[in-house]
Amino acid sequence: MKVEDFKEILYQKEDNGIVTVTLNMPKRKNALSPYTFYELFWAVDAMEKDDRAGVMILTGAKDPDVDDPAKEAFSSGGYFNPASLAGLSEEVKAQLDPTDIAQKKFTLKMWQFDKPVIAAVNGLAIGGAFTMCLSCCDLVYCSEHAWASLPFIGLGIIPELASSYLLPRLIGFQRAKEIMFFSERITAQELFNLGLVNKVLPHDQLLPYARERALKLIPPQGAGYAVRMAKRALHQPLLAAVTTALDMENKGLNEAFTTTDFVEALTARSEKRTPVFKGR
Repeated sequence: MKVEDFKEILYQKEDNGIVTVTLNMPKRKNALSPYTFYELFWAVDAMEKDDRAGVMILTGAKDPDVDDPAKEAFSSGGYFNPASLAGLSEEVKAQLDPTDIAQKKFTLKMWQFDKPVIAAVNGLAIGGAFTMCLSCCDLVYCSEHAWASLPFIGLGIIPELASSYLLPRLIGFQRAKEIMFFSERITAQELFNLGLVNKVLPHDQLLPYARERALKLIPPQGAGYAVRMAKRALHQPLLAAVTTALDMENKGLNEAFTTTDFVEALTARSEKRTPVFKGR
């Protein structure tokens, strides 16, 4: 797939080697459809094949009709509306595996991508949006207005993108379970205190700071080859475990999507009430 054909993300490469990938569906708060992940996969593929592309900055598009920076969205997470697949060619649809709910194909592509990836989280990051930062981004910088939530259990499902393996190893099992079990909002400062993000910045300084750090990872300011070798050394020993986690997550998600609790969670959300779960 060519980068100029992307519909749900923007791919902008500069002469200095920075590639900015923007989640570009602001009217749905940059929610991630299966097709969004498909385009993200090909964005990584394009960077892998381009010697002039040295570092990725991943961020979310601002809604042009919203002026309040506190209401910006990095991404509101998974988007499963069938309408998002309307108009796609049969060739593309054939490449979208409906059983890969955990996004194994994309996550492994990112995990083995040796060029550095920086997340510039400009607003809310819910569910798969934040687990994508954990599993696919090397550095995570947040706006002061950003916040995260992992709402999976509250929807009767389980986390994905290998977060079941990575999160407890980043912050410990007890804290990871509390975050996963209770689906509570976590502020940018709390994310920093937990060690899940590298820095919290004033909103208008987020992208300039991400760009400044990006330039230090590639020539002439940074030893780009060494950065890539270091990333490989950090990631490759964990590849088998990450793969196993993704398989376990896909198994659990495919089972969870058939449960009464999942249906009840969706019904309760549409009716704007508290769900009444039955544990089955």
